[in-house]
Amino acid sequence: MSHTPLDPSSHEAVNHYIGQAADIIDLSDEVRRSLSTPSRELAVQVPVRLDNGELQILHGFRVQHNDSRGPYKGGIRYHPSVDLNEVRALASLMTWKTALVDLPFGGAKGGIEVDPTVMSVYEVERMTRRFTLMVADQLGPYRDIPAPDVNTDAQVMAWIMDEFSDINGYSPAVVTGKPLALGGAPGRESATGLGCVFVLEAFLEANHLDLIGKRVAIQGFGNVGRHMAWELFRRGAKVTAVSDVSGGVFNPGGLDIPQLSDHVRSGKLLNTADEGDHVTNDQLLGLGCDILAPAALGEVITGANAASINARVVLEAANYPVTPSGDVALRERGVTVIPDVLANAGGVTGSYFEWTQNIQQFTWKVERFNSELRDRLVTAFTDVNSFAKLHDCSLREAAYAIGLQRVSEATKLRGYLSGA
Repeated sequence: MSHTPLDPSSHEAVNHYIGQAADIIDLSDEVRRSLSTPSRELAVQVPVRLDNGELQILHGFRVQHNDSRGPYKGGIRYHPSVDLNEVRALASLMTWKTALVDLPFGGAKGGIEVDPTVMSVYEVERMTRRFTLMVADQLGPYRDIPAPDVNTDAQVMAWIMDEFSDINGYSPAVVTGKPLALGGAPGRESATGLGCVFVLEAFLEANHLDLIGKRVAIQGFGNVGRHMAWELFRRGAKVTAVSDVSGGVFNPGGLDIPQLSDHVRSGKLLNTADEGDHVTNDQLLGLGCDILAPAALGEVITGANAASINARVVLEAANYPVTPSGDVALRERGVTVIPDVLANAGGVTGSYFEWTQNIQQFTWKVERFNSELRDRLVTAFTDVNSFAKLHDCSLREAAYAIGLQRVSEATKLRGYLSGA
């Protein structure tokens, strides 16, 4: 039985996975060191004048991990847990994710350590604009392209685009995930959740299984979880549980997802829904189901609770939801983990489509968007599945190895390791 590592920090955990994959492809030590370290880290002060006149000083971050394959790409999140270590980890994940799906991007991530749910819309706007000013010299359509993440949305992207455009001229391609009226792409909002479903379908097909009737529990009912639940529901799967910050609802026979979606869109939390039995977020993770999809925050499955997971497949719809100790424990129990760098890559793939349309000043129809999305993700899954079988390794190790191969090749070809 393999050793279960103690869970390191999130950035150390990503580097742990990089090390595993690097061993498989026999990557040199100097390349490993280069690819484990961000290219640039920005830590900025974000002063915000609140509606009551008080000045609040916040901390913002932007980490640019690697741009060997193209401009830095990654979301911006507003959350109290945001710190430099977390942003480092997420920026690294974006590098491997964009390479795995073969997009011409690198990896970046940003955020502000703040709880935006207690702020007015005017305070969030002022905060967003100030943060943009503080990092604007490092952004650009061919330099660094932010996108929505936890607690940010199309409106926040519109403010970032507007602030950047005031300095540089109209620049819709500087961010993705924008409103349609400002160059957003039809299909981008649902791309992450829909992409999770495309990857799951490809996994089930490769294992001669059918999605119809499969019981799926989803922790998280925000943009990703809600779209994923809807797509699963309409394809005939039984979404047996969903949750938000207030808790969740559970029905072993399947939930009425359209009704729950309407409930949440009206501004209500799931703990006030009449549908199903109420459960906590922790209880949801241990419910009996075929597929468990953590679609909220990271580090929710660890070595401490992996034994309580009652699913055969864990689909990582969130970023870094399973820690290294949890990953080992699940694997030893025969639970397959479809890793985040593959499972939720629909978001950045959709961002690529939006960015491409902005550069070309041409808009796709949503049918083309979704068709191209499926093709990219199914191809990525096929690559990962084939690599895993060939090297007798996990899907996570295979995904990282493919990403490492592509980034290391570009890094060497561009001469980054020449010392010049």
